[in-house]
Amino acid sequence: MSTTNPESPNTSRRSRARLWALGIIAAIIAVGGVLYAVFVPGLSSALREPPAAETLIATWLLHQSVPEAARKSVNPLKNDLASIAAGKDLYRAKCETCHAYDGGGKTTIGGNQYPRPPALRSFAIQATSDGELFYHIRNGIRNTGMPAWDLPDRQIWQLVSYIRHLPEVVSLIPAAAEPAAAPPDHGHYVGSVACKGCHEEIYARWSKTRMANVVRDPRQHPDAIIPDISKPNPVYNFTVDDVALVYGSRWKQRYFKKVGDDYFPLPVQWDVFHKSWSKYFVRNGGDWWAPLYPPDNFQRPTGPLCDGCHSVNYDIKTKTVTEWNVGCERCHGPGGSHAKKPTRDNILDPARFDYVHAGDTCIQCHSQGQPLSNPIEGKYYDWPVGYDVTRNLKDYWKLEEHKLGETTFTHFPDGTAHKNRMQGNDFVQSLMYARGVTCFSCHDPHGTDNVAMVRKPGNALCLDCHGPNQQAGPHAASIEAHTHHKAGSAGSECIACHMPKIEQTIADQNVRSHTFHFVTPSETESMKIPNACNVCHADKSIEWAKTALESWTDRSPWRMSK
Repeated sequence: MSTTNPESPNTSRRSRARLWALGIIAAIIAVGGVLYAVFVPGLSSALREPPAAETLIATWLLHQSVPEAARKSVNPLKNDLASIAAGKDLYRAKCETCHAYDGGGKTTIGGNQYPRPPALRSFAIQATSDGELFYHIRNGIRNTGMPAWDLPDRQIWQLVSYIRHLPEVVSLIPAAAEPAAAPPDHGHYVGSVACKGCHEEIYARWSKTRMANVVRDPRQHPDAIIPDISKPNPVYNFTVDDVALVYGSRWKQRYFKKVGDDYFPLPVQWDVFHKSWSKYFVRNGGDWWAPLYPPDNFQRPTGPLCDGCHSVNYDIKTKTVTEWNVGCERCHGPGGSHAKKPTRDNILDPARFDYVHAGDTCIQCHSQGQPLSNPIEGKYYDWPVGYDVTRNLKDYWKLEEHKLGETTFTHFPDGTAHKNRMQGNDFVQSLMYARGVTCFSCHDPHGTDNVAMVRKPGNALCLDCHGPNQQAGPHAASIEAHTHHKAGSAGSECIACHMPKIEQTIADQNVRSHTFHFVTPSETESMKIPNACNVCHADKSIEWAKTALESWTDRSPWRMSK
């Protein structure tokens, strides 16, 4: 007799559980199918606005993704105006396409992106820490259109500085329907001392610079005259009582005597480096204006030839100045209104100029050229009469012309400057200028402890933009691999090759070229332009320099053989 075991209660419960699970899975699949059919088609479209909940969650997650240390990083540039100006140029090049010129995010690309580029001038972004903005620019944001920008830290901080000022930028943009406003009245010139009260730190730095001390009155500054002229000397026949003004202190020093209401150069100058005297007289061919004046220093007043650049507000009718030296208003324009009631809008700031007008602030004096109209009231002037930074330099000044292939008083055959005070002539030819770099991207006109008032010493300045294996070069694993010189040596400095001292100021004392062009030994051979290799290795031949460069396999043979 056989028997069957009835199903146990546990087995029955497991069977029912399986059925329930299968039923739930089937229901989920069914619901999922319906949801898919209803919602998924078109879900990837960048044209649809995301739900508020998605935006809220995504924003929260984005903030949480930033490491705490990065979030707390502080912008070292703070409100440095030159950095804000540099950030503006970077923003235009890299951010404006998606975020718009005003940071509003309303562009063709931005309006059709998902997620949308945020309005960088919005309260939410402005409330974000400097460190978080830096982190997102450096690292990008995954699954968005925001790329990781491989830029030097300084440039990223410059972008952060500019983004912080986007609300102000918007406030300065007039409505499209409004007519252009009349230029603001900046009032009269008041002198740099009027700036000291509010800008004490900047004034203190500036007052120590050569810009503030190129012209000195020996009665006010007894130490102004460098050589001892108290004893008779066959080279000169003047005393300290004859010297009304002293010009220069770094390369050479010249002395001016006042006769009536004019100043005239004494016929000797002091070579600061060699500590020696030499004659001072500009012969025909020595400058464009020389044949137009009598061959006598005391018939060549400094007003038409020098004083316009070594003063603020030189008046050619009264022969008076607001102040001697390159004072605040030389670069910022008349400051009467600003001194009376300081606002952002009643003073000019070259850091907020476009790159052309920013460069013109310096080029007005750091260039060889001529006024567009000459003579002016019967006298020939060697500075841009009538120009100030409220105007366009091109309407008052033309740079000295040059014909390629000719060596002149002012130029080498390739157009590189031959003389001092031609930084502007060089710079406007450079790729740096074409890319929007300004003079004060590298120099701080308010003064630094570095030579030539550069913002950083040595290679540190150049490496802010030109790091190894970056797009802007150098294309090498390290600076030493690029220069083929030991780290820390003079030959491994960027300026040694790209800014060689080949432009004469006095005797054998030269200043640096500002074309940033590497002059090859072959160019020295064909056009007699000094090259960096033989400037340093003066005991070597041009052939030696050519052979050395040909052994550097990372250099283009086509460029080196030019």
